Amino acid sequence: MNIHFIAIGGSAMHNLAIALHKKGDIITGSDDAIFEPSKSRLNDYGLLPKEMGWFADKISTNLDAVILGMHAKADNPELLKAQELGIKIHSYPEFLFEQSKFKTRVVIGGSHGKTTITSMILHVLHYHDIEVDYMVGAQLEGFDTMVHLTKENEFMILEGDEYLSSPIDRRPKFHLYKPNIALISGIAWDHINVFPTFENYVEQFKLFVDSMTNGGIMVYNEEDIIVNNIIEESTAPIKKYAYQTPNYTIENGTTFLDTSDGKLPLEFFGAHNLQNMAGAKWICQHVGVDEEDFYEAIASFKGASKRLEKIAQNENTVVFKDFAHSPSKVKATTAAVKDQYKERTVLACLELHTYSSLNTEFLHEYIGALDAADVAVVFYSPHAVEIKKLEMVSAQQIKDAFKRDDLIVYTNPKEFKEFLFSQDLKDTALLLMSSGNYGGLDFDEVADLKN
Repeated sequence: MNIHFIAIGGSAMHNLAIALHKKGDIITGSDDAIFEPSKSRLNDYGLLPKEMGWFADKISTNLDAVILGMHAKADNPELLKAQELGIKIHSYPEFLFEQSKFKTRVVIGGSHGKTTITSMILHVLHYHDIEVDYMVGAQLEGFDTMVHLTKENEFMILEGDEYLSSPIDRRPKFHLYKPNIALISGIAWDHINVFPTFENYVEQFKLFVDSMTNGGIMVYNEEDIIVNNIIEESTAPIKKYAYQTPNYTIENGTTFLDTSDGKLPLEFFGAHNLQNMAGAKWICQHVGVDEEDFYEAIASFKGASKRLEKIAQNENTVVFKDFAHSPSKVKATTAAVKDQYKERTVLACLELHTYSSLNTEFLHEYIGALDAADVAVVFYSPHAVEIKKLEMVSAQQIKDAFKRDDLIVYTNPKEFKEFLFSQDLKDTALLLMSSGNYGGLDFDEVADLKN
């Protein structure tokens, strides 16, 4: 096929472009700005646009399809030309469904944990040389791209995002996949710019359950009350498999999972990740991996990129980077680090970076999110608030929202960096939680702080 990508530089978009190129399709694309690592990876495959910008003359009737990314606007000149010519326009989730409609689709959904669960599943299948198609939201060790497509593989493993599909398709992405097998890890209000009420947000997961194929398999976290209620009340013709956090112990900084064959040491930690593993185990069993083989493989899983990723360690200090930004993720991640390093000072630094986290109406959702930290710091950029056209928030509003009197708040990147680099990190676990970079922080420099 001859396929053109509008906004080819996006994380998912560039990976899909590379996957289709490797499959033999003819790929072109445009974007107004492309950053690393997308830029180098596209260049390596000869897919980097020669110049940045949107060019209507790139669109012609020679194209079989156009794939439209969320970064583009509804008035994009290339999109308008494609609409004028009547060329088939897909969002990337819509295109992934088209590529997998004759396969067994496994979709991992939830407000949190879906990237980690999908990564665990792929790690186990890769360990046992089980070939599947996939789309995951993080770069994994041993995998070249985050998207892989073939004609012959039986299964397609998809991370099911609840955000919108494209500028002209306002359906949540995971509504388009029509899973044969699905999982819901947990539900906590997010994306309030799209789902203005909690009830509206929860409704998307009910619709996800209803979108499953008849006789499909739903794996769900029964410890999440909202998830449990949705699944138990569903009248969809599906089979239901509940999971919960397995028994484990922590000994000298190592987490051991209780199994029928004894204690299994793990490379990852945290009650929420053990819970994620329990869900991944059910999915792998439905794909054909038995319990013993699952445990053999999961013992070497070190985690998904930016999900409790250890970036530095010596005998006195450990430094983690995590993508956590929503209240439930922040709370679970901070608690996991404190539970793992009870004898150390946990210094947790959170950047409020997303639309939801910087919204004054949403801030109160963060109450207690940093309670497990010994020292808690919140950084946010007033400029980011301005760009998102939100009501300005004050440091006091942040403190009131977290309900923590000793909370340290920074709004200046330089001052935050000076604070961080002035800390004595002996006997400390440093946790950096952000979907951004604290206004320009070099994480490689932070990794050197342990010395």
